[in-house]
Amino acid sequence: MRPEKPAAAADVDVDHIAEAARLERTADLYPEDAEQLLLQAAAHLELAGARDRATSLYDNLLSPSAPHPPSSPLLIRALKASNLWEYGHEAEARAIIDGVRASAPRDPAPWVIVAESLESHDELEQAHAAFTEAATLLIPAATEPPYATHPILFGRHRVRRLLGADHDDWDALADQVSSSPVPLDELHDPKRVWSLGSENPAELRAEIARIQAELGSYRQALSRPFPVAVLHWPAPELTELLTAYPSLSSEYPSHEAHLSTIESSLRELSASGTPNLGIVTGTVPSYEAFAASEASSPEDPSLLPQYATTLAARGRAVAWPPEEGAGCWCGSGRGYGECHGDLSA
Repeated sequence: MRPEKPAAAADVDVDHIAEAARLERTADLYPEDAEQLLLQAAAHLELAGARDRATSLYDNLLSPSAPHPPSSPLLIRALKASNLWEYGHEAEARAIIDGVRASAPRDPAPWVIVAESLESHDELEQAHAAFTEAATLLIPAATEPPYATHPILFGRHRVRRLLGADHDDWDALADQVSSSPVPLDELHDPKRVWSLGSENPAELRAEIARIQAELGSYRQALSRPFPVAVLHWPAPELTELLTAYPSLSSEYPSHEAHLSTIESSLRELSASGTPNLGIVTGTVPSYEAFAASEASSPEDPSLLPQYATTLAARGRAVAWPPEEGAGCWCGSGRGYGECHGDLSA
């Protein structure tokens, strides 16, 4: 659940220190997008073993003197606690974890990070308690659990298997939402670790098959499309964008046409049965920072949908269509039904 975990985390040839430095330089250039860039930099530093430097980045993000207040302070605190515990600062990490849990975040990510940190240090009862607190708070009864909460259910299921606990209703729900071809009971079987030391080729092949299935499930989760999001540029931002990068005029002939295209595209997607539609609002500094992180030019139109997906991944998507009586997504100040939602228009 770490946000924006480096895609090349498993690539031993990656110079994580150099990549962290590049992201820090980019964050200096684009302070409005600094939080996500510095979280990525901290992840690289952790992978490089420079955990003290990663802690400094977390502290900088949480500092009252930071240029912008963090959008996800509890997430940053959870990441900091997880990192601190890994290099010997257990007491401080525990104190932060207790504080995060007491704050009862409405975002699943901090819960998963603190619970997995407890689990990784054999604090299974506390990990179970944290996962259960999160499930009780974030997953409404008798409803389909939001996709972002699935790691809570899976983590809780895993810890309960380690504790030898019987299945309960939350475990049944985890089984229900799991898309893995291998049942969760098998994936989370504590005895699996013993088979890795077996000299029996059949047992080893069976375990390899299970691991491949588990990795496939994780890969599917990581690559799962975020709510399909269409990119919206407010009029001042679109003017700034086209002034800086006139070649994008072919994508946006006018602001009015841009707004009409957004609404028509979303209506077509909805009519085709595509779920989880949303709109993300772009800014030029954020877009330029994204282009820099991709080592590409902002003038490349193929970056635009990637940028939209990245904003959605960061939780910036607003659901479409707006709720009945809500204002229009375009920012006109009128109700959606009287603006772009007017079907008679």
